[in-house]
Amino acid sequence: MVFTCIRPEANDEMKIRQNIRHFATKKALTMPVIGDIATEKMVDLHVRIFGERADPDRRAEREDHMAAFFECTFDTYIAALDAGYPEAEAREITHVQANFDFYNHGWTEMMEIPVDEIEAHYERYEEFFERHGIDIADPLGEFRTLDIPDAPATLDKLDDPDHPHAEGGFADDLYVEDDSGEVGVGGADEPEDVDVSAAPGMQDVDRTDEKTA
Repeated sequence: MVFTCIRPEANDEMKIRQNIRHFATKKALTMPVIGDIATEKMVDLHVRIFGERADPDRRAEREDHMAAFFECTFDTYIAALDAGYPEAEAREITHVQANFDFYNHGWTEMMEIPVDEIEAHYERYEEFFERHGIDIADPLGEFRTLDIPDAPATLDKLDDPDHPHAEGGFADDLYVEDDSGEVGVGGADEPEDVDVSAAPGMQDVDRTDEKTA
């Protein structure tokens, strides 16, 4: 995939960051045994990151919902990889799912996509979403394999959305930011011999099964 460097003035979301940690996480998530551990670590990480974006008075009531929802999206991630999507696109698909869910609940302060660009992000991955029964109203589709705990909505925020973590103008293509801060269209090539210990939370995991994975 071609990685054409650009430097937009905006440097917030929705962009996908990509570095060696993301490729290490991909490797960990797709391995037997270790994959389950990696999923647990990544769910915890995402609950913390997005929880910190929530209104402090609302964070606790959303955590169980987010944990179950995010766990399901890692099945989406694997399915997207299996369908031939590169790492950055597979991961962006799961972020789009999460933003559909935030939108449906009116959790605008957690969104990475402006409210008025939600549909455009759906359309970019429409073929994959339709194949798996995913739409804006049903962000998980066939990947809803767990009971997702309810969490209170704040739908009034949709009338005048405040989304400080969302930045418009990234809905037409895949925008990827590297470690140097350069933003380009398209993702990086996957490096060879990635060490799973570079993935978040995997440094102390016993990797006895890695050689047979």
